[in-house]
Amino acid sequence: MPLNTIALELVPPNVERGAQYAVDEARKVLALSAETGIAGRIRHVMIPGMIDEDDDRPIEMKPKMDVLDYWKIIQPELPGLRGLCTQVTSFLDQDALGKRLTDLNGAGFDGIAFVGVPRTMKDGEGDGVAPTDALSIYEQLVPNRGAILIPTREGEQGRFNFKFDQGATYGMTQLLYSDAIVGFLTEFAKTTEHRPEILLSFGFVPKMETKVGLINWLIQDPGNPAVAAEQEFVTRLAGLEPAEKRRMMLDLYKRVIDGVGELGFPLSIHFEAAYGVSKPAFETLAEMLAYWSPDRV
Repeated sequence: MPLNTIALELVPPNVERGAQYAVDEARKVLALSAETGIAGRIRHVMIPGMIDEDDDRPIEMKPKMDVLDYWKIIQPELPGLRGLCTQVTSFLDQDALGKRLTDLNGAGFDGIAFVGVPRTMKDGEGDGVAPTDALSIYEQLVPNRGAILIPTREGEQGRFNFKFDQGATYGMTQLLYSDAIVGFLTEFAKTTEHRPEILLSFGFVPKMETKVGLINWLIQDPGNPAVAAEQEFVTRLAGLEPAEKRRMMLDLYKRVIDGVGELGFPLSIHFEAAYGVSKPAFETLAEMLAYWSPDRV
């Protein structure tokens, strides 16, 4: 069954901030939902499993709360919401990964996307289970098994198709700052019988991005002109006033939704505020959902 959901990404905070910070963030989500008219619409929290990456990360990577620990703190503050997460598989052996997935299932996670090694390593490195192997190994244990989709990445058609041959049930896109996903899914629909659910990921770009550059770093793919164009769009968005920023994000959202809506893929929305939830971010999400929403199809 498709998730058919609106999911809000919440990144586990630094351990040093303590449990109260996590509680306050969850309460802020409820308050902002009410203020912007979307109370009760968000059905899942998507929590990424964080790992150390390149040394040039714009914001220092300090020890983060574990996904499960964070979820157990915020879940009581978010009644009715369920969890989604990403799980790095490449550093856990089969037994350890199986136990981890069992624990996530038991804690209320409806979908788990398997991810691999950070950019500093090559595919296949790491002593644990490869994400594509995990998709088939844990088919009985995890009903909704996700795969990451980066529509601008070279060779992604074949890579994405292979993940569904291996047993993935849904795809979660990288943050979308162009309508490249439209061409990608149009071609994918022509060349394969797979019609997985797609979580379309959109991210708010605050003014702080002009100084920090975290989002540009997250989507980087050096030498890829399609990604360079997306990075230029992010830089442009960051410098705009809130109303104009919302207009441009809504225009992108419309182009994506209109472009992929008739291709036969069940769609969900995944929304991220990389610098933390804020009223402008929720106002943007509310306008997007007013145009199209999976809970009102």
